[in-house]
Amino acid sequence: MKHIIIAVALLITTSATAHELTPTYPKLSQSFVNGVVVTKMKLWNRRQDVSYYEIDVYDEEWNNLPFASSSRIMRVDYLASKTFEIYIKKKDVKKVEYICTTSKQLKEDVKSTGVKSRICSRVK
Repeated sequence: MKHIIIAVALLITTSATAHELTPTYPKLSQSFVNGVVVTKMKLWNRRQDVSYYEIDVYDEEWNNLPFASSSRIMRVDYLASKTFEIYIKKKDVKKVEYICTTSKQLKEDVKSTGVKSRICSRVK
């Protein structure tokens, strides 16, 4: 019983950190290319153990949707931020539900369990 109490106390007192993705509800607007919309996102890395993040766009059933960005995997150092743009074809706009970033760890950098975090913004 004593071991269970100690385990619960440790779980309650540990802090979880993740990255942040803003805006929470991005709006898509016409880009400089006809038939393509764009939104600007900002990622802030609060994870000391992670430096790489992957961008994905999903529909309401979590199926991947095609999009363009300067890179699908980007490096963001600890306590740094990066602003990036997502370009989506106008014909896919009604399908877009989420824009997400997922932490990626290099195989040699994985410490302990190598927890992956995914943060999503819901498109209005």
